[in-house]
Parts: sequence; structure tokens; C-alpha cells
Amino acid sequence: MDTGLTRAPIAGWSMTGRVLALERPLIMGIVNVTPDSFSDGGRFLEPSAALEHARRLIDEGADILDIGGESTRPGSAAIPESEEIARVVPVLEALRKSGVVLSVDTSKPGVMRAALDAGAAIVNDVCALQAPGALDAVAASDCGVVLMHMQGSPRTMQLNPHYTDVVGEVRDFLRERIAAATARGVAAVRIVVDPGFGFGKTVEHNFELLGQLAALTKLGVPVLAGVSRKGMLGAVTGRAVGDRTAASVAATVVAVERGARIVRVHDVAATRDALRVWAATRKGET
Repeated sequence: MDTGLTRAPIAGWSMTGRVLALERPLIMGIVNVTPDSFSDGGRFLEPSAALEHARRLIDEGADILDIGGESTRPGSAAIPESEEIARVVPVLEALRKSGVVLSVDTSKPGVMRAALDAGAAIVNDVCALQAPGALDAVAASDCGVVLMHMQGSPRTMQLNPHYTDVVGEVRDFLRERIAAATARGVAAVRIVVDPGFGFGKTVEHNFELLGQLAALTKLGVPVLAGVSRKGMLGAVTGRAVGDRTAASVAATVVAVERGARIVRVHDVAATRDALRVWAATRKGET
């Protein structure tokens, strides 16, 4: 049966009355307003520190800022909805006139609604809108949406990840979530998918997904890749989280080469430089 999800990739990402062109890869800068994120937990928990960091990422060339108030690192536990709202809403409100597109990284419908009211234009959900009420919260707005694949939950996802065909299973899950969202009234032009590197995958699974990322572009919506500072990079380089900038940039360029149109990163300036070199090289191809 033709699901309508095998068309060519969409050239733009629609949200809140605007369309982000995807002629070049967009850079989504990470702002973790958390005490325990895997890379920078605690550094930007205070709103003033988060805002300083966010403005630095804007200066470095971020197209989008992804504001998260709950860690989803392996083994992390959920926090109350009210606490997550208290972390992210002041930051979103302070940045809503910054000129950069704002995203909220959450799986909770109440946080989604509060964040959209505070100026977020994108909901980035590691659970792909599976929580009760999440689809309704997004469908009631005209925001952009990121649907991510995760096997298990953050608390359990890395205990024993198993797939028969990781690329096929991730693709099929994302296809089903696209169908669920569009059936609820979320237009396909609002949707982006993310394979969820490091979310319920072994190192081998992650690199298989990265190598075959082009398979996900056949879903007909843009692909987001978030490989920045992930454990998969530490596994092959032997470097600690804070020393993975070079590996992160290299993996991000690989992802773009294989079809990613949005990249979620910690190191915006280094990623911007690398993608400019990549783009100039492509212009020189004959």
C-alpha cells in the first residue's frame, strides 16, 4: 500500500507561520538547562548562564536553539512537569525576540504547551509524541516537530539494546510515527525525523545508522542528526566527552553527506566552519 511517505525530501521545514529553507544544512545549538546532562550538566542550569550560552551560540551561527530542561542521558530519571517548565520557560521568554528559531526538547505535553506559549516554534521529542496527549498538544499548534527513535526509556535504554535490522526497524518506527502525526492533523511539512543516536543503541548500531542514514531520507521528510559528543565517538577515539569536538564535527559532516538537513550540536562555530568547507567542496565538484 502506498503510504505517501516515499516522495522526495521536503525542501523546507514549516513552523509557526514560517518555512526554514533547507538548501544548506541547518545548525541546531544545544542549551541544556539541567544539572545532569551527559556533556555539560549543571553548567547552564541558572537562567543567566543558559542565556549567556544561548547568545554565544547565536553569535557562532546557530540557526535554531534547542532548549531542554530534563536530561535524557542513559540512566537518567524523569523530573516533575512543573520543574521542567520552571527551567525552560524563562529562557524561552528571554530569547523569543532574539531572531533565532527556538525549539523545546521535551516529551511532556504540558511542557510542550507552556514552551509554545513562551515562544518555541519547534517541539523536539525523544519519544516521538507517544506520551498521552502529546500528539494533541502539537496538533493544536502549527509548530515544527522532531520525531526521534528510542528503544526503551532513558533509564533503561542502554542496558541491552537489541535489533535484528537496526536501520530497517528505526525507519519503520519513524514511518509509523509520521503516519500517526499526520493522521492527527500534523502536516508532513512540519515534521522532521531523528534516528536517535545513543538512545537504545550499541556503538555498532549507531555507526550502522550513520553509515546508512540515507535510508531515512526516503521517508520523505527532513532528517536531523544528533551525534555531538556522543559515547559512540568516545568508543572509537578514546576521548572523554569534553575532548570530542573534532570527532563530533567529523561525524556531523558524515551525517550531512548522507542526507541530514538539520544537525544538533554543542560546538556551533566548529560545525559551521566544517559545513562551509563541505559546501565549498560540493560547489567544486564536476
